[in-house]
Amino acid sequence: MRSSSWITPSWLILLLDLGCSVIAINLAFLLRLNFDVDAYMSFPLEKIGVSVLGVNLLLMLLLRTYRGIVRFTSLTDIGRIAGLNLISCLILFTFGYSHLPDATLNIFPISVILINFFISSFCMLSYRLSVKWIFHYYNNFRNHSRPCAAIYYTGHSSLMLRKAIHDDPNAEVKITAFLADTNAHAGKSIEGLPVYASRKGQLFKMVKEGKISLLLIPNDHLDAAHLDELVDECISLNIRVQKIIPVSQWTEGSGNSGVQLKDINIEDLLERSVISIKNQELSKELKGKSVLVTGAAGSIGSEIVRQLVGYEPSVIVLCDKAESPLHELELEIAEKMVNIPIIPFIGNVCDKVRMQQLFEIYAPAIVYHAAAYKHVPMMEKNPSIAVMNNVLGTKTVAELAVEHGAEKFVMVSTDKAVNPTNVMGASKRIAEIFSQSFNNYLNEKYQKMGPVYGTPPTRFITTRFGNVLGSNGSVIPRFKQQLEKGGPLTVTHPDITRYFMTIPEACQLVLEAGAMGKGGEIFVFDMGKPMKIADLARKMIRMTGKEPGKDIQVVFTGLRPGEKLYEELLNNAENTLPTYHEKIMIAKVRQSDFTEINERVNQLIESAQKHYLTPTVARMKELVPEFISKNSAYEELDKGKITM
Repeated sequence: MRSSSWITPSWLILLLDLGCSVIAINLAFLLRLNFDVDAYMSFPLEKIGVSVLGVNLLLMLLLRTYRGIVRFTSLTDIGRIAGLNLISCLILFTFGYSHLPDATLNIFPISVILINFFISSFCMLSYRLSVKWIFHYYNNFRNHSRPCAAIYYTGHSSLMLRKAIHDDPNAEVKITAFLADTNAHAGKSIEGLPVYASRKGQLFKMVKEGKISLLLIPNDHLDAAHLDELVDECISLNIRVQKIIPVSQWTEGSGNSGVQLKDINIEDLLERSVISIKNQELSKELKGKSVLVTGAAGSIGSEIVRQLVGYEPSVIVLCDKAESPLHELELEIAEKMVNIPIIPFIGNVCDKVRMQQLFEIYAPAIVYHAAAYKHVPMMEKNPSIAVMNNVLGTKTVAELAVEHGAEKFVMVSTDKAVNPTNVMGASKRIAEIFSQSFNNYLNEKYQKMGPVYGTPPTRFITTRFGNVLGSNGSVIPRFKQQLEKGGPLTVTHPDITRYFMTIPEACQLVLEAGAMGKGGEIFVFDMGKPMKIADLARKMIRMTGKEPGKDIQVVFTGLRPGEKLYEELLNNAENTLPTYHEKIMIAKVRQSDFTEINERVNQLIESAQKHYLTPTVARMKELVPEFISKNSAYEELDKGKITM
């Protein structure tokens, strides 16, 4: 890389252009006179030279044609030079026919002026283009070892990117082909480069003919499904795939104005289009109201906060017991210069006194309850803590929401609550059962009191979804850490599968469910197709340009305590009802008597507070009969049960 580059002084370009204009006018006369030197010498050459020099110097100074950097000559420069010569010829034509330089003779015949225009333009442009080509070939020779790359897509943005890379002497790649998104462009060429179709046969041909080792894709040009298919094909041909960061971001914070490339992440392939909020009542429901988010410093809670800002609530209370992440979230929101009060409230949802204080001070109208312990193996070893946080925490906040007249209580649940095989999933299912039965109890209570009392002030809504990409402790960040260390990548079982969704998508669901919920519903999301974790690991290895099983191993460690092979979104005995959103459904689940559930939950919490392990899990299994432990010390408690 050069630290500096010599640029031709503007005064030298001005002298060269003036020299070209003098040479051009003299050649024009010689050509017009068939190189008859005597006839040529009969013209007042001194007056002709002075006139041409004077006119062109004045025009060059006005049009500033000498200020361009020669090796970056563009169509704009060509147009300005052509305009210069055209105006110059018109002025010289006027001089000649008005006999200003010579009263006895027209020293600028129209034929000479026309010839002069073409010669002058040719001379001025030819040395510029020659310098440009010399620099281009010099850079190609100097960087002959740069990898050859193709650009996907043949639209204007791709042509602009090709030009930017082509003109950058410090570019890390050289573009040798285009990959078209339609077959109609295949076999043609653009700016001298061949165009191939995005079919496997054509990809192989492109690699063979152009020795392509890299495919560049303009950022966000492809949807995730198409990108995934294209990456698979490229991996099979040992082609690396990178995204080109949008031009608007090239100079933002990087200090580098060159084209910037970014590796394709596995998240790019798993992402789906974020669901769109269709309920126009959401903004109306949130605007001007106090909103509480528990677990606000977590992956889901923090994204809920980011999205809530756009709906202009009167205040957002961020409740969490993790001090540092909560502080970072507060700073992040503050940097966005929002005019909404953001209140960081450090507190444990199990601490009723602290939560009582929160409700008394801020009186939240909408509660998004995302606080929970979620790591399956950890909760399997600490069942009393799982109950304390996930069950007691939910019960405490739910009861305070009713006591202080909150309008809605939206709980974030998990697919692991369906047919749970672990303590964490069972604790979330108990929280679901409590919330739903509490909602039904309040409805029945108000119905008995008569229509004069209206409806219960608080409605309880539950959302249930699978794994989210990039959340704390999820499998993809762990795989990335293992890849950085050179492997191996650890997978618990060859057949283990999981659903995936993006964090923004999950939080859109929470907001949508809160808006559409009338109370008592458990909303489930169309998660698409599940993916084998082992396949995910192998793909991540291949995307780094390495071979699984050869360069980096995939090691199977065995199922962890409480872990199951397949996650479900619905209990086997459940079915769903559609909603106005095609990707959101309502789960039909069995109803429970709140009085009985509340008593048994209190007994469970009492056992957990004493940190009795086996008795606590036994009480959980009584509350959730479908809770069958897998690969766990608590399997003994299931003897005699019929497994699902």
